[in-house]
Amino acid sequence: MSDTSAAVAVAVVGAGVTGLSLVHHLTERGVAAVAFEARDRPGGVVNSERVDDHVLERGPHRVRRTGPVAELIDDLGLGDETVEADDDLPLYVYRDGELRVVPRSVGEFVRTDLVSGRAKLRALAEPFSRPGRGDERAADLFRRKFGTEVYESVIEPLFSGIYASDPAEMPARHALAGLLRTEREHGSLLAAALARVDGEAAPPVSFEDGLGRLPRALYEAHADRVRLATPVETVRRPDDAGDTVANDGPVYEVVADGRRLRAERVVVTAPAGAAADVLRETAPDAAAALGGLAYNPIAMVYLRADVDREGFGYQVHSREDLRTRGVTFVGSLFDREGLYTAFLGGMRDPDVIDATDDELVRTAVREFEAVLDAPAEAVDVHRLRAYPAYDASWAALSELSLPPGVELATNYTARIGVPSRVREARSVAGRLAEDLGEAEGDEVVEA
Repeated sequence: MSDTSAAVAVAVVGAGVTGLSLVHHLTERGVAAVAFEARDRPGGVVNSERVDDHVLERGPHRVRRTGPVAELIDDLGLGDETVEADDDLPLYVYRDGELRVVPRSVGEFVRTDLVSGRAKLRALAEPFSRPGRGDERAADLFRRKFGTEVYESVIEPLFSGIYASDPAEMPARHALAGLLRTEREHGSLLAAALARVDGEAAPPVSFEDGLGRLPRALYEAHADRVRLATPVETVRRPDDAGDTVANDGPVYEVVADGRRLRAERVVVTAPAGAAADVLRETAPDAAAALGGLAYNPIAMVYLRADVDREGFGYQVHSREDLRTRGVTFVGSLFDREGLYTAFLGGMRDPDVIDATDDELVRTAVREFEAVLDAPAEAVDVHRLRAYPAYDASWAALSELSLPPGVELATNYTARIGVPSRVREARSVAGRLAEDLGEAEGDEVVEA
């Protein structure tokens, strides 16, 4: 936008994976779109950096090559750069001083030493239990359905590892919405969980330069439609907009870096706090609700160690006296020379965000050496507050109302994870293209 005002069909707030994927799929459908990103780089939390010749992931470490992700990889010509992990590698839970393999099938569950035989029988009776309810806390629901032992030894370490949250503080309607829907389809949570495992059997992948290569490639393909280092100040209805535009929809004005862009639709993909800021003028009640959503802090300590152990990594049982919540075996997954990432923090340890680097390194190294019985040295430390807590603060979303033509496409209003973000972006793009009708062209036009 060289002038102070321009027009576009869709304005996207945020150029993380969701925003970039949305621009990509809209462009494919001939719909003019522009994304605004406050940072000077694309990708949001999906970001990779090189430190001491190590590829370090500053957010997610891998992604399942599901349909929408595979489609993007093909569209962007990234096939030759893709690195695939062995999906048969074990995942462990550290409990009672040992790493124990997490079962990923009914057969493995029957053989696992993570839980007792009585607990296994208790869990296999889950299909006969009452259906899960949205008003239950996730921990209560899992205990009721599968029993305390299976919950504490299998479900809780994995669940809290994914969300960095405490299932005892997470209402099921927010944390388990997708799983509850699938339970209704399959008749039980056990059947739903197995169906989800089967449905997500696509292999875990990354790229030679790290997972951040995906958003960088999206940005390179659509750089003329992405404004980096351009934070959106507000989204509002312009005084001279009237009630409708050509497609019988509302018109909005996106103000960023002192310039104005008129758009028929606005899709906000930014984190909740940033979304609240940009929507405060046009949707003050929604902004207040978004501003109250809690995020959990995480610290990642990158370690180098010579350990002869293959696998995805391990999660720590909640009863273990360790501050480390889990460790990813990056070297084993993607052949990155003895590299490991230790994760600390989460809802149960929010002070991690204020700990010094030296304190985090000492803790991570000491606990890594205690679990794996091998010396380690630190490569780097990184902190972020990007994991939606899905706690009681999420109740504010139940009455969230946005004006026509403005919507959210985010990991706090739908499922987290890169495949889910890409899938939602593709779905939103298809719906918007249908709503807006066939475009004359895909260029930004001057107002």
